[in-house]
Amino acid sequence: MKGILFDMDGVLLDAMPFHANAFEIAFKEVVDLDIDKKDVYLLEGMPGRDLVKEILKKYGQSNSDHSIIEKISDRKKDHFKKNEKVKPFEGVKELLSLLKGDDNCVKAVVSGAAENEVKSLLQKNDLLSSFELVITGEDLKEGKPGPEPFVTALEKLGLRTNEALAVENSPLGVESAAKAGIRFIVTLNNTPLKLDDFVKLPKDRQRLENVLFKDTKSAVSYLVNWCRDIY
Repeated sequence: MKGILFDMDGVLLDAMPFHANAFEIAFKEVVDLDIDKKDVYLLEGMPGRDLVKEILKKYGQSNSDHSIIEKISDRKKDHFKKNEKVKPFEGVKELLSLLKGDDNCVKAVVSGAAENEVKSLLQKNDLLSSFELVITGEDLKEGKPGPEPFVTALEKLGLRTNEALAVENSPLGVESAAKAGIRFIVTLNNTPLKLDDFVKLPKDRQRLENVLFKDTKSAVSYLVNWCRDIY
């Protein structure tokens, strides 16, 4: 038995631009703070309230007022729901179709976002039924970059670390997989981050080529072959 553990936003769904824009508006509205959208990409995978606290800290703002944190988080959710037009990345439906019916290769979504948001977006895009397991923030005491998200997925699927492959697009997601002892690949898609932002990536060019893909579509063959033990 093998398993592929997918992050959702930025790997399966082109949602990160909408998240980043919603955070940008929320910080401006609540605390009159102009943030860099890259801040959101660097902290992607972290639970929303923790992300808010980290950005406030980065810009020298107090992050101990829970009412402010809640307000920013709530305004972000409102703007995201109002403006999101999330679609799957090219290659995602092809990949899931190729893996469909392969009983020896299970598929899971491992996200730190709220359960209703994760499952709603997957359902809306006809992807939910493609996964045997969906891990969300409600399943976790600690989100990424801690190892718990992937460790939880392994336990629920009955997999060992060497039987799983994580597909990530963010530095914190890669760090989480590495701490859990799980092999990973990175699909960059439309992230504004640079390779230097991914401190857990191998520095050797040949090894890097085996884990880094420009987008999800270009990783389809690799993932299918990995499931089928061709690699």
